[in-house]
Amino acid sequence: MKTLPHQVKSLKDLQKSRKKIKNANKLHKENLSTLDKVAVFITDKVGTMGFFLIIFTWTIIWLGWNTFGPASSRFDPYPGFVLWLFISNMIQIFLMPLLMIGQNLQSSHSEARAEATYDVNIQAEEEISIVLQHLENQNILIEELLKRIDNLEKK
Repeated sequence: MKTLPHQVKSLKDLQKSRKKIKNANKLHKENLSTLDKVAVFITDKVGTMGFFLIIFTWTIIWLGWNTFGPASSRFDPYPGFVLWLFISNMIQIFLMPLLMIGQNLQSSHSEARAEATYDVNIQAEEEISIVLQHLENQNILIEELLKRIDNLEKK
């Protein structure tokens, strides 16, 4: 019986050479500091329609009450709107860098996932190549057997 060509890897060889696949999501979460976790949390929450609707509703209530509410109950009458604009600008000034930090952290997480996907694809390509080599070798063996059978029938 003909043996497999030397260049073809066996399943055991493949399993020995296989790198352990890492969970990029788990590694990313484990490597975040407490401040990084806070930044990602705020980025995840601030970048939602819910947060937008809360801020929008709060602004409408604030401005509406101080414009149309009873004069004695207005806590921030006309000149106070300037204070509200100042506060909203301060929120924007502080949120922008925080959002950028969170986006950078999410981007590094995305890169780690892409690297893990690449590793899996490389392993899959190697395994497919080995399977194809084995199939090709089987074709050679089958052709050889068919030739032998054909030669036996001719005799």
